[in-house]
Amino acid sequence: MNISSLKDSNPSSLAERYRFGDSEVNELFGKHPSHDASWLDRAVHLDKTVEDRADMKQVAAVLRKYQAKLPNYEEAQKSLHKLEQSNCLVVVGGQQAGLFGGALLIFYKALSVIQTARDAEKRLGRPVVPLFWIAGEDHDYDEANHVNIQAAEGGIRRIRIERPEGPRLAVSRTPLTSQQWDLALQELAAQLPDTEFKPALLERLQSHVTDAPTLSLAFARLLADWFGNQGLVLLDADDPDLRELEAPMFRELTVRNDDLEAALKIGEDQVLSRGFKLQAEVTPGSANLFLHHEQGRLLLHKDKDNFVDRRGHVSMSHQQMLDLMAKSPDCLSTNALTRPLMQDYILPVLAAVLGPSELAYWGILSPAFKEFGMSMPLLIPRQSFVYLESNITKLLDKYSLTVEQVLTDWESQRAEWLGKQDEWHLDEQFELVRKQFTELYEPVMNTVSSLKPGLATMAQRNLEKILEQMTFLESRSMDAISKQHEASLRQWDRIQLSLSPMAKPQERVYGTIHFLNRYGREWLALWADVPYVVTGGQRLVEGLTSR
Repeated sequence: MNISSLKDSNPSSLAERYRFGDSEVNELFGKHPSHDASWLDRAVHLDKTVEDRADMKQVAAVLRKYQAKLPNYEEAQKSLHKLEQSNCLVVVGGQQAGLFGGALLIFYKALSVIQTARDAEKRLGRPVVPLFWIAGEDHDYDEANHVNIQAAEGGIRRIRIERPEGPRLAVSRTPLTSQQWDLALQELAAQLPDTEFKPALLERLQSHVTDAPTLSLAFARLLADWFGNQGLVLLDADDPDLRELEAPMFRELTVRNDDLEAALKIGEDQVLSRGFKLQAEVTPGSANLFLHHEQGRLLLHKDKDNFVDRRGHVSMSHQQMLDLMAKSPDCLSTNALTRPLMQDYILPVLAAVLGPSELAYWGILSPAFKEFGMSMPLLIPRQSFVYLESNITKLLDKYSLTVEQVLTDWESQRAEWLGKQDEWHLDEQFELVRKQFTELYEPVMNTVSSLKPGLATMAQRNLEKILEQMTFLESRSMDAISKQHEASLRQWDRIQLSLSPMAKPQERVYGTIHFLNRYGREWLALWADVPYVVTGGQRLVEGLTSR
């Protein structure tokens, strides 16, 4: 296994400057994971504020009930037992569900949560449990309903389950049928390349959906299958039993909603004053809470003393909101800016694993944490990888390419290589002809312009048309060269398709199942041996196969 660091594409971003411990950025968060004292300080704070959070034994009971719906692993049961201990802390990371496990970045986030919890347990000498927070309350179904693979004939194929007709409900409340799951599995089976691991992979995926679960539950089962033996605990944010325990915090967020908005505005000003753009802008008058309604998941706003949605479906007084959360707290849910506060109320969060965009919007949250008597947990940049397959390594060597060149400069590198195959130096010849013709044509333009002013425009257009035809001929000539090197150019395309599909990060395009189908479950286990870096960063991983 070979692992090396890769340069970040945006080193001046808030997330990258935080990663490297920039003092100006760290002021937004208060602590940094590279400092040993920060871990102990956070643990001490959590010990002192036990009474301010939900009862952990009750939370553990809810998680145990949810975990019973998932594949059972002894290590996950041990984590649940740890959660019942008074000195247990949690490392949390979350994501919306993804069809058949979603994109690689989700796999990497779960891995980061597990590695961080292990590291923290060694640092502090006390139990620390890895917990994955599934954002099942989210209603953006189109973010959850698909997975991308590289099909047998090449090219990227997206497998999806279309959203059922009707209101835009939370993903965990969107029912799916057995027929929808069967069609998705059939499409996946048709598109995945045939390998020795494919039958077992499809059989396992089928076993998770025989009862036609929601996307969120199917996703949780798959993550439990992949990481249960490493002690990962799963939580669905839309679990109604969890909502019961969250009711007191919902009340606080409602009663002090104006204070929340003011604190978020202070956080925005702090980020802007440091020259950063806002990742998640606070909408004036937003309650930063959602209502689960028959018309879908509705974002609530404040209209004087009432809570309303912008589509006119709901208008509730302050007291009606309090009555609702007392009787039916599962009707409410947080948004991206209030979810961190809810996590800190419901769990003893030692550290939160975040992607770059999440780190950016957490930058405005410190005043909100302070307003509610909390402090921000340690923020851990998610591990980020580019996985290099052995067949791609050979192609990189063949064309003297580096991975970073593919990620940042593939088009020009490809064009440069193709230009070197031009033994006739067509580009130079055409450039010379264009220059010579323009010089020869200039006296003619001057002459006709003096005969009649209106001919000047015609002469200029004529010149442009002739030059355009030369460019067209040059393009066709280069196409002819390309055809002579079609096999090589297909190899160039294969390199990009693997490392930078659709000119996007590999981890944001391909699903984990794309690689599971190629290398089997042993490939999953080998990731546990990848060294942990507490400050994250993008790394290249090659040789991660047992063969």
